[in-house]
Amino acid sequence: MDRTAQLTSRATKHPTAYDPPLTQDAPHARAARVLEENWTGSSTVPSRSLYPHQWSWDSAFIAIGLRHLSPLRAQTELETLLAAQWGDGRIPHIVFNPSVPLDAYFPSPDFWRSSTAGRAAGAPRTVQTSGIVQPPVHALAAWLVHCADPGLSRARGFLARLYPRLAAWHRYLLHRRDLGGGGLASVVHPWEQGMDNSPCWDAPLARITPAPARSFRRADLDHGAPEDRPTDLDYGRYVRLATDYRDRGYADGGGEFAVEDPAFNALLIASEHALARIARELGATGTARHARAERLTAALVRRLWDPTREMFLCRDLRAAAGAGEIGALGSERRSGNGALGSERRSRSGAPGGEQCSQSTAHTPEHRSHTTAHTPEHRSQSTAHTAEHRSQSTAHTAEHRSHPTGTLLPERSVSGLVPLILPGLPRDVVAPLLRTLRGPHFGLGDSTRLVPSYDLLGEAFDPHRYWRGPAWFNINWLLESGLRTHGEPEAADALRAAVLDAADASGFAEYVDPHTGEACGALGFGWTAALALDLLHTRPGDGVSPTGIDTFDEMSDENRGGDRG
Repeated sequence: MDRTAQLTSRATKHPTAYDPPLTQDAPHARAARVLEENWTGSSTVPSRSLYPHQWSWDSAFIAIGLRHLSPLRAQTELETLLAAQWGDGRIPHIVFNPSVPLDAYFPSPDFWRSSTAGRAAGAPRTVQTSGIVQPPVHALAAWLVHCADPGLSRARGFLARLYPRLAAWHRYLLHRRDLGGGGLASVVHPWEQGMDNSPCWDAPLARITPAPARSFRRADLDHGAPEDRPTDLDYGRYVRLATDYRDRGYADGGGEFAVEDPAFNALLIASEHALARIARELGATGTARHARAERLTAALVRRLWDPTREMFLCRDLRAAAGAGEIGALGSERRSGNGALGSERRSRSGAPGGEQCSQSTAHTPEHRSHTTAHTPEHRSQSTAHTAEHRSQSTAHTAEHRSHPTGTLLPERSVSGLVPLILPGLPRDVVAPLLRTLRGPHFGLGDSTRLVPSYDLLGEAFDPHRYWRGPAWFNINWLLESGLRTHGEPEAADALRAAVLDAADASGFAEYVDPHTGEACGALGFGWTAALALDLLHTRPGDGVSPTGIDTFDEMSDENRGGDRG
């Protein structure tokens, strides 16, 4: 039996490696059972009843938890998702299971018509998908999954096979989705950002004529309480946007909805840093990707930071620029590249995140994979350098002028998620932490879990989807952000609250941020997976679960390009 077969056999026969063995009533065992029940054989559904297909960012978070049970299954989770990637690089937000009846979920495959309407964008012909995307957590998940069993990963060529696909995914977002011309990726539908009916979308959606109620049937109301779900009016607008996007052949740039979102871009930056680590594992320097992540961080601060509200806000690119820009432009003057550079130097000695060995003694298969991809990476690097130069020239004038669109005043938890980034300037981090603990989000005071929306906002609703309830994936990210920025006691308290609420609610989709009352689906995939991940992270050990709190140091002489 060759080495790959040995490692795969080991991973299959021993999917759980707890010492001592788990009892059936242990939280670990209950979380593991949820993931086992939601497993389809090649991927994990978020919920057997409400969400019976594979979802993009759900699978990334689920893989992060699965790595503690079965690194092989975690790798398979990501491989299955990326097998449905489109030719233009996008990773669709749903990969449909053909064995599930069409009326089990709406919008169904016959609505998206990916293989026909998406033909020009390179949609796959052998699998049906949606045509929109979700937040880019995938490279971060791939790196953490690799770290769970580097030997198995190298033997299977896991990262070598995924790297070109992940690089293409990031290129799609950074080039085709830079609709504002300022360097950030835009979402063209509320579902893409993941926080589907956040009050942030109320103003942009108000411009959208809803699809007629008789033109679609909501399957979600068969499995969820109407008072917990988006309204019919909002749903009609979602359907209209998706229909128009489909009828344009999924071409970007022409729709009525285009928003730069802080959480979406923060996750892109975190995954860009993860891609740099993957590039190093494959034999490249990774420095070009680190540099790109730093430029994106500067753009995030420049375009979305509002010092008056002390948090990041969404930018509506289809609205006329308004008075809210004064704060954003003021922050640009104070928190540019110089501040970011200073912050990086000040954190060079910070405690390390989750690390994998960067062994030079790779397996022969790993070396062959690296060699095989070298020409492709070099050709891509040359092409992208020219493309970047041309885009930089085009964007320079825009950066000097007034940013496009207007900042939306709504305080969403999306504006706190950039705390996961260690490169934020101190004059951004300190106000963000004040906002997290202050009356608008109440962490450690009026709430144990961070709500999805402003507690003082008129639209706050503790039960209605993303208009107030606490979500476990977002609190997992914020736990990491607190640890990253030197707040271990607050991180430990949030970790304990997430674990208590997840287990007590039956691993609910989301919960009331005050009471912990379960809302939405039970036995939810990423809730169980991320609870597992926190259970494997000891409180007080200084390790961020995302593993992104300290990046590889880059000396001046090594700032050359990588092969991505």
